[in-house]
Amino acid sequence: MDATQPDDTGLQAAMAALGQRARQASRRLATASGAQRSQALAAMPAALERVRDALGEANRADLAAARDAGLEGPMLKRLEVTAKVFDAMRRRLDEVAALPDPLGRVLDGHIRPSGLRVSKITVPLGVIGIIYESRPNVTTDAAAVCLKSGNAVILRGGSEALRTNRVLAEAMITAVSQAGLPADAVQMVGTSDRAAVGAMLRLEGLIDVIIPRGGKSLVQRVAAESRIPVIKHYEGLCHLYLAADAPEAMAVALTVNSKCERVEVCNALETLLIDSAAAPRLLEPVVSALRQAGVTCRGCERCRVILPDLEPATEADWRTEYLAPILSLRLVDGIEAAIEHIHTYGSGHTDGIVTASLALAERFCAAVDSASVMVNASTRLSGGGDYGLGAVVGISTDKLHARGPVGPAELTSTKWLAVGDGHLRT
Repeated sequence: MDATQPDDTGLQAAMAALGQRARQASRRLATASGAQRSQALAAMPAALERVRDALGEANRADLAAARDAGLEGPMLKRLEVTAKVFDAMRRRLDEVAALPDPLGRVLDGHIRPSGLRVSKITVPLGVIGIIYESRPNVTTDAAAVCLKSGNAVILRGGSEALRTNRVLAEAMITAVSQAGLPADAVQMVGTSDRAAVGAMLRLEGLIDVIIPRGGKSLVQRVAAESRIPVIKHYEGLCHLYLAADAPEAMAVALTVNSKCERVEVCNALETLLIDSAAAPRLLEPVVSALRQAGVTCRGCERCRVILPDLEPATEADWRTEYLAPILSLRLVDGIEAAIEHIHTYGSGHTDGIVTASLALAERFCAAVDSASVMVNASTRLSGGGDYGLGAVVGISTDKLHARGPVGPAELTSTKWLAVGDGHLRT
């Protein structure tokens, strides 16, 4: 669509036209063969490689403009397409292409006593709308995941990444077209007008699902304004509980990795819970390792009895997703107190336990109601790639329709088929 629109009426009309094209494309995708979709997916990594130089130039321009506009911290870091990010984008395209086809799977099938043959199969959702900030990798991930699941996708990235996303979207559209599939299967909203988000959220009947990826304020706006079902998570307030028997070396390594591998992402650790029985042996080495990694540690009053130089943690800290090198620490009296803290303050994203006890691990897994529950593993592993999904289009803390990483299988629905031989209702 055009980069500028004369008024809200014109913008809504332009968005509706984009949605109508996506709807037509989705109908063609729904009947396309798995081989044809695989051909398009196989062409995506090469298409991305061909635009490497143009992508670098566009991303540098976006970064410069973002800095001039005062963007900083996690948003700026997520915007940058480094060589490492580029390689990861290409690798995820390969991984999605290699996944089993999620369409046409028979989930249930039986023959009724009357002879009526009944089956339940997986089908595409239709048109997916994705609204996101900074992260250019969402553009390629979404194109691949949606195509794999037979869905058309409408992408609305942030204005700070407009140049970068245009290059990426054009590369993905080229791959789709080369396979003989409709170019409108992948479309990007080309305007930086913020009103486009509101217009997109009013396209009920043309878009089947909206997925927001960005800060809490964006997700809240989408959830409040959308007339379309939303798959979302508001924040990743992730916890790790070091049980009384947690091995010291593992506890330190998992805490540091969960917090420090990337502090600005939704599955980074924000609160560390340490069993009071283990605090005398674990608190000091854990804090020392975190400080060496540049993390500011804020402790509860009981933590500060052991380490008086800890910054004091307040009630607000237990409710804060820092997305920064800051970690809150709290001593708890046993696993039930840890579970209660997570139930009280957690966001249902990713929470984990470090323990040598199978019984404690089983109790934690059964009681903690989060999209991902980790046992002796970093919270940073709760994502599509580490779960074998390749690229994903987000992580959901909802329970309807998807929960956890949202990959190709999560972007499918079902339909029932009934085959008879002149069967009548009697």
